Amino acid sequence: MSVSAIETKKVQVQEIAEKFQSAASVVVVDYRGLTVAQVTELRKQLREAGVEFKVYKNTLTRRAAEIAGVEGINEFLTGPNAVAFSKEDVVAPAKVINEFAKKNEALEIKAGIIEGNVSSANDVKALAELPSREGLLSMLLSVLQAPVRNFALATKAVAEQKEEQGA
Repeated sequence: MSVSAIETKKVQVQEIAEKFQSAASVVVVDYRGLTVAQVTELRKQLREAGVEFKVYKNTLTRRAAEIAGVEGINEFLTGPNAVAFSKEDVVAPAKVINEFAKKNEALEIKAGIIEGNVSSANDVKALAELPSREGLLSMLLSVLQAPVRNFALATKAVAEQKEEQGA
């Protein structure tokens, strides 16, 4: 192997390590059995969600995981893998990949890294089932509105009761 090939691999390992470190979440998948068209569609959906989807050699990814301090992911880096990185949205890669896997059984979620912690495929699927940020905000809003609504109903009921007693 020439010196330039070794240097190229070192640069790649460093790039992958930086992606691991800066990601809000990472999902590792086995994409064996997907057609080129299916992989293209998955890439498109992930890109639209702001998620980067890459295929790297496992040896490079393992070294990068060690540098990034997430070597627990290494046991899942066997066979053909693709890695989805999301910098902002923790839920996005899990949600997109989980929905895609429901329609395309060949796609298998192997593991993930959620906010720096190595997570099982089941954890990734559980994360995918969480409501979106907008859904969580609307739930919060309804919880915050409930006491006000209940107070208004109670006040109205007391007022009606007093009217009945006064009549």
